[in-house]
Amino acid sequence: MSEPAIKFENIYKLFGGVHALEDVSMELYAGEVVSVIGHNGAGKSTLMKVVSGALQSDGGEVFMDGKQVTVDNPITAHHLGIEMVFQDLALLDNLNSIDNFFLGREITKNWFGFKVNDTHAMREWATKAIAKINPHFKNIDTEVGLLSGGQRQTISIARAVHDDTKVLILDEPTAALGPAETEMVRQLVRRLKAKGLGIFMIGHDMLDVINMSDRIVAMRGGRVVGTVAADDVTEDDLLGMIIAGKCPANADAGPGAMN
Repeated sequence: MSEPAIKFENIYKLFGGVHALEDVSMELYAGEVVSVIGHNGAGKSTLMKVVSGALQSDGGEVFMDGKQVTVDNPITAHHLGIEMVFQDLALLDNLNSIDNFFLGREITKNWFGFKVNDTHAMREWATKAIAKINPHFKNIDTEVGLLSGGQRQTISIARAVHDDTKVLILDEPTAALGPAETEMVRQLVRRLKAKGLGIFMIGHDMLDVINMSDRIVAMRGGRVVGTVAADDVTEDDLLGMIIAGKCPANADAGPGAMN
């Protein structure tokens, strides 16, 4: 078997005297969706912020394709091919899809000695990039505040996915979405998985997590309870892991599992 796209071992994160993460180990392969579940405070968002460089760990090791790497900030993560789409999507409602796509990284050209935005190049680039994620997206000039939740996810994911992206982290991608929009996001995830991306997904809806994942990792109190194959568990199994810390018989138990 090939090396994991990313693997981390014994990750620790302290906030004062509180262990937000303790001895957390996990791996993700190319073309795989791994969901991380748990109650508020379980450590799942903190872990993914560490992976994406938004937070620095206080211990542990990270490997990509078998080589140890240091992820100390989001710029480093970007160069390593790690991207995260946060739950709030970080979009400006008064701007259209193109302006949001290039927010903070606009393409410029010289105009009589001045740098100005190259609107033609940005439109062409953004249109192609968004079409790769969702070929049915047509609202390129519409203000983002007028788009549906699924369409907004399309823009944020398209912004995060580039030629060098290896690991994509989605934080609650279907939160507050209706059935049709949730299905749109499911299709986006399937397309990205088929392209060979490794996807970490923070999820809260157990049925949705089962339907969208290959493996599921439950966390509790900053530790991994266990890892299960999505095809082998029920919603009740997952609830038992995150509430009581109990693993089903077919789970790989972590250090947080109850005997």
